[in-house]
Amino acid sequence: MLPSNYKIRCIEPSDYEAIVAICRLVYPEERPYTIEELDDHRQVFPQGQFVAIETTRNEVAGVHFTLRLRMSDFHIDDSWDVLTAGGSFLDHEPTGHTLYGADLMVHPHHQHHGIAHALTDATRFLVQAERLWRMVGASRLPGYGKVCATERIDEYVGNVVRGTQTDPVLSVHLKDGWSPVRPIRGYLQHDPESAGWAEVIQWVNPECPPPPGLELTRV
Repeated sequence: MLPSNYKIRCIEPSDYEAIVAICRLVYPEERPYTIEELDDHRQVFPQGQFVAIETTRNEVAGVHFTLRLRMSDFHIDDSWDVLTAGGSFLDHEPTGHTLYGADLMVHPHHQHHGIAHALTDATRFLVQAERLWRMVGASRLPGYGKVCATERIDEYVGNVVRGTQTDPVLSVHLKDGWSPVRPIRGYLQHDPESAGWAEVIQWVNPECPPPPGLELTRV
């Protein structure tokens, strides 16, 4: 349960600078979002951009960016840059049946308070409210870089799914109700901790049947 001094709401322009600062902390090797990109996200799909606020200090504690896509227009091995139009979200498809979880970040000072789970719940509520089929994302695998010399990627993911190994990110997603689909290589440009790998994950809306011709194993 989210502590009483936190709340989830949609992103506002006054949040942009704090979000850029969080991005620099969480992804120090990646180019942070620009103010223009954050405004693009809000312009094309305002109801899909969420922020967690620590209310006593009115401080941004975490963010979750989403957009709607028709995933059949993309390849399963497409990178984050392709799926988000270079981080702009200008490929947002208002009639897309899939909500794509493009990014989820929590400020290091606010971790371990259930914020990531609360932000994920907000996106699930959006999927249900807009009668979408599912939500798809990709989980970093920051534990894999330490064992990649001795374990194949499918072995590593399988062990994490079974609970015999723990990954700092994928294990949390699985606990939050996501299901693994398949590993992909080169999802992020710079992710040495994951040895260049990520796991495609999805959450299927139980109240909405799949579009004709689409199977759960297809992204």
